Amino acid sequence: MVRSPLLLAASALALTLSVGGCKVSTTEDKPVAAASGGALGIKPEALDKSVAPGDDFYAFTNGGWMKSTEIPADRSSIGAFYIADQVREKNTRELFDNLLKSDQDANSNEGRIANYYKAYLNTDAIDKTGMAPAKVDLDAIAAIADKKALSAAIGSSLRADVDPLNSTNFQTGNLFGIFVTQGLNTPGETLPYILQGGLGMPEREYYLSADGKMADLRGKYQTYIQSVLQAAGYLDPAGAAGRIVALETKIAQAHASREESEDFSKAAKVWTRAELEKNAPGIDWTALLDAAQLGGAPKFQAYHSTAIPKLAALVGSEPLDAWKDWLAFQTLNAQANVLPKPIRDASFAFKGTALQGTPQQRPRDIQALNATSNALRDAVGKAYVDKYFPASAKAEVQQMVDRIKAAFAKRVEALDWMAPSTKQEALAKVKSIVVGVGYPDSWRDYGAVTITPDNAYANAKAASLAEYRHQIAKIGKPMDRAEWWMPPQLVNAVNLPVQNALNFPAAILVAPFFDPNADPAYNYGAIGSVIGHEISHSFDNNGALFDSTGKLRNWWTPQDFARFQKAGDALAKQFDAYEPLPGLHVNGKLTLGENIADVAGLAAAYQAYQDSLGGKPGPTIDGFTPDQRFFIAYGQAWATKMREETLRGRIATDGHAPGQYRAQTVRNLDPWYGAFDVKPGQKLYLKPEERVKVW
Repeated sequence: MVRSPLLLAASALALTLSVGGCKVSTTEDKPVAAASGGALGIKPEALDKSVAPGDDFYAFTNGGWMKSTEIPADRSSIGAFYIADQVREKNTRELFDNLLKSDQDANSNEGRIANYYKAYLNTDAIDKTGMAPAKVDLDAIAAIADKKALSAAIGSSLRADVDPLNSTNFQTGNLFGIFVTQGLNTPGETLPYILQGGLGMPEREYYLSADGKMADLRGKYQTYIQSVLQAAGYLDPAGAAGRIVALETKIAQAHASREESEDFSKAAKVWTRAELEKNAPGIDWTALLDAAQLGGAPKFQAYHSTAIPKLAALVGSEPLDAWKDWLAFQTLNAQANVLPKPIRDASFAFKGTALQGTPQQRPRDIQALNATSNALRDAVGKAYVDKYFPASAKAEVQQMVDRIKAAFAKRVEALDWMAPSTKQEALAKVKSIVVGVGYPDSWRDYGAVTITPDNAYANAKAASLAEYRHQIAKIGKPMDRAEWWMPPQLVNAVNLPVQNALNFPAAILVAPFFDPNADPAYNYGAIGSVIGHEISHSFDNNGALFDSTGKLRNWWTPQDFARFQKAGDALAKQFDAYEPLPGLHVNGKLTLGENIADVAGLAAAYQAYQDSLGGKPGPTIDGFTPDQRFFIAYGQAWATKMREETLRGRIATDGHAPGQYRAQTVRNLDPWYGAFDVKPGQKLYLKPEERVKVW
């Protein structure tokens, strides 16, 4: 999940059987519906009852599903998020189909949606037009005559395309990424953040790793670059591709590591305009910032303060022609999906197949639907929630949020090792979290955005520029704590550390995460654990360093923080031991923030579920006890199958551990042992003193 990540069982006589020392139940010879509608919620047919829960809880909860489910040819992975996203996709398809039945005013949101979709879908027109839409951009790059003009070209390419705080997104093909929110240590003051960028592959390790598979990807990447430049009519595509890879390798060497990037304490440097120019010579900063519409910004959050000077120096030292080749390629790479077929196909062959192992492209109409939804997020989002997100669902989830917040606060109050001063700060923070459920209170105005039905390239650029202008318009203004960073039509959820806020988009509030017809044990185990996860991000290894105002400030006593870190070290070691492929281990340090949020969030969700019962026992349904349903719902929410290429990329670059290991989080919660009669000697068993308890 984000700073990131089962249905109905038919009514039948439940048969109880012994599975690895615990008692669970199943239904026999009855079909299971593919949609919501029953109290049980969990999917008995997804279980593998031949596996003891105490040996492999993921295989127990999802083994049947793993055996019966294939990854579609046009997907790199599949799982619970995919299931929920199928609902989102079906709804959006229906929404668009109804909208396209009649002509829409081009100046309305409906007209913009229709025009963006039509232009993106019409590959015949895109192919016929060829490189003409990109000609102005490519001609401008070709005309660059000196480093001042190069700096301006780099500046004009910058977009608000990274998010280090909320969604741990550090990747941009532009030389720098821009992000705008309250400064890490400037409460109440909104700043532009400058991040490292410039790579066409996901991150630095793809360029620098000695691993043979990474080296193979470097060769495929250079072939991809050559294919794109050849399709664009470059005179020497092979030579240019070599120069681009050489330049990007130097850029990668300048980058901070992923682990360093996720350490907010290393990012808390504010530079004035004068300090930016002094600390990072090589670029003409006046030309760059003016072109980026940031010339009036008095200060910047130098998020990657060690990388920015090195990247600036490369602008000054590397040959102008190499930079021009790089700019041309990155321009085409960013717009590959709306350029002629040879470029589209080359892009998918590398990004889809080489990087992720996906053998087949998604149908163009689905690509058009999703591209439109991403480009016009609020326009599509408002139409989506108006039709598909009932007020009753919003109210029920809001009630769960309130209960889980209260449960988290109760758990903090009960800590006997925490000093009163630390506890007071923690309670102030959890009680002041702002939670958005379903959709934002206000919507983006797209009135200044021109979208035509016949120029997909121009539409993509216009939408990206509109988003950038929206973001930089916030500079110098008070932070809006109610601002949303995800559209409603996204299957995800997010914690916003400097806002001390959470967003739960409407699209995740469906099965297998939320079922209004299911028993509360299921919903607290599924969406409740997601809610608890996001609340707990405010108290993970990074979130715990922000106070209730969103300022990066250590509010811990030294003794308390040492104990907190000790628990984190134990959890990192636990995840380091997981080995999804021979010799390939999960990085416990890289994934620590997400893993802390999983442990603490699941514990808070369980506490909230118990509190919701008011001291009364929960019902046993079809032979499953309440605690069994709670934990199985959690395990099934992390159902995951990935192609090997995707899995390797996840381990190398993602702060989220693969789902099969997130499901094993249950081994740290005492009630799980009782629910499934887990005994010493079973593979997941941890002695009580070894179970990681964070919050």
